[in-house]
Amino acid sequence: MKEENELLKLVGKENPFKVPEDYFDDFTTLLMDKLPEAPEAIENMPVTKWVKIKPYVYMAAMFIGAVLMVKAIHLVEGDQSAKSQKSGVSTELTQDKYIDETVDASRLDGYQLYTFLSDANEESAK
Repeated sequence: MKEENELLKLVGKENPFKVPEDYFDDFTTLLMDKLPEAPEAIENMPVTKWVKIKPYVYMAAMFIGAVLMVKAIHLVEGDQSAKSQKSGVSTELTQDKYIDETVDASRLDGYQLYTFLSDANEESAK
């Protein structure tokens, strides 16, 4: 507190920053004069066929990509189910909403759930 009072006596409470008088009166006109001229409007550019169909081409590519991803996932899942059938380990499909409800009710964190499931898999393999 003592140091603060000494600093205030030395420096004072007055604001050292000042703006010249009438600075903001013609500020907008000075700023607009300094800006470069605006380029020609985009509206004047010719509209080609590609510009018209480009959104549809992009959308079709997106849907084709989504279909290919789904097919790739099904191929991977099919390979995994074929491997599990060959090894003699059977898996049971359960709807996700039941799994989520059970995990929430169990109050297990991720690591505890992992160890529980890995122990259950080891026991069922024996």
